Amino acid sequence: MSPPPAPRTSHRPDPGRWRILAILLTTIFMSLIGVSIVNVALPSIHTSLNATQSDMQWVLSGYALTFGVVLVAAGRAGDLMGRGGLFLIGVTLFTLSSIAAGLAPDADWLNGARFAQGVGSGLLNPQGLSMIQHYFRGAERGRAFGYFGTVVGFSVAIGPVLGGVLIELGGMHLGWRLTFLVNVPIGIAVIILGLKWFPRPLIQLPGRTPAPTRRTRSTAGAQTATQAGWRSLDPIGSLLLGLAVLSFLYPFMESRSAPLTWTLLPLGLLLAAIWVWWERRVTRQGGSPMVDLRIFATSSFSNGVLIMALYFLGTTSIWVLVALYVQEGLGMSALESGMFGIPAALLSSWAADWAGRRVMTYGRKIVIGGLFLALAGLALSMLVILLQIYDLASPWWLLLTLSFVGLAQGSVISPNQALTLMDVPLDYAGSSGAILQTGQRIGTSVGIAMITAAVFWTLESASWHTAALAGFGVIGLVVLLALAVAFKDLRSRRQMAEHQGDLPA
Repeated sequence: MSPPPAPRTSHRPDPGRWRILAILLTTIFMSLIGVSIVNVALPSIHTSLNATQSDMQWVLSGYALTFGVVLVAAGRAGDLMGRGGLFLIGVTLFTLSSIAAGLAPDADWLNGARFAQGVGSGLLNPQGLSMIQHYFRGAERGRAFGYFGTVVGFSVAIGPVLGGVLIELGGMHLGWRLTFLVNVPIGIAVIILGLKWFPRPLIQLPGRTPAPTRRTRSTAGAQTATQAGWRSLDPIGSLLLGLAVLSFLYPFMESRSAPLTWTLLPLGLLLAAIWVWWERRVTRQGGSPMVDLRIFATSSFSNGVLIMALYFLGTTSIWVLVALYVQEGLGMSALESGMFGIPAALLSSWAADWAGRRVMTYGRKIVIGGLFLALAGLALSMLVILLQIYDLASPWWLLLTLSFVGLAQGSVISPNQALTLMDVPLDYAGSSGAILQTGQRIGTSVGIAMITAAVFWTLESASWHTAALAGFGVIGLVVLLALAVAFKDLRSRRQMAEHQGDLPA
């Protein structure tokens, strides 16, 4: 199966691309702050709304669930209907649901708002990645993804701090509401600037051909797809993939309270197989599939998706493990626990910017270097825990060892996104970027369930020190798998570079 064609056309940079990037990064900052703040606000929500443990679990997992389910369908819709318009629709929904969450009278209302927030975030995120891919080329694209990674790292660092300040100012009952309402002025500003600066048309309904405008950007593939009408959105493929992702993610979110949900996993795999069959059928019949599966024949894309899924499967669990270890194992407070991640998050921001400026020169070597940094951070953290057993080291040494993980995050995530999407045709920029993010979401959910299961299983017969060592060890094995895939991709890219002479290895 050969990859879809990727026509090489002359590219004239849009003079407004940096303004558009500023809008995208501001929105990403808002959506990520909305995630990290909630972790700090959970105790206040529990007290203020008399929320149950199940309610608390869904405050976190409900957002992640709807986010993961709509990602790919939203990405393909953006390819066909206009990315800027769907981006602003997602921002609007996210902003309105933030208001609903901030005014929630009870836990059920709050969780409904969180579901809506997940849908809004799922609509806007793939559009953001594909718009970066569309408006930037070459070294500029690496810089743009580097800025993206900087915003991600800064958001992770500042979110818990900002949440703590708002809760301190607003008190137990008002403070947690402010953590949601803080999104509102940002969202309104993004909507106003997006309507002013985004190219026209913002939305193009399938089946209609808009009158040409000075700033319209479209490709032949997208024009052909829209002529097919609403079927271009592939509603059956969207439904099948959405149900498959739902069936796969739900058990990992409800495994503790409802063990029988694991029976949904075979259903998820079956639905995924049916989805693959359907997408191939649509392609054979000359239709416009939700995802043109031929893009997986592009080795840089398929390898990049696998690297990202494995990386998130392993390293996302580090911060869950650290929080459990220092609070449950060492008796530290939640505030002290949050401080362990601040140096790593700030270094992640710096590393993302540094790597973004160099990724088009050094290519996959930067990702490989980042994975080695992650392994070094894990090994040194295990050494600190071992020394802790004999009271030979303070747990605060983890701030230093986990800083290597922060450097790894900045060196892996954004450069890998740029390299993964480099050879994907622009007609499929949205859906391919959404596939990359779906791999991240699935990796995160599976990883947290797997690592915490290993930790609690070890705790049945050993101390928290041993359990933490077991958790870090499992994470290290997963990162080693990602490293093997990265080396495989490096060899593949070197072979391509020998033939083409223009690709970074």
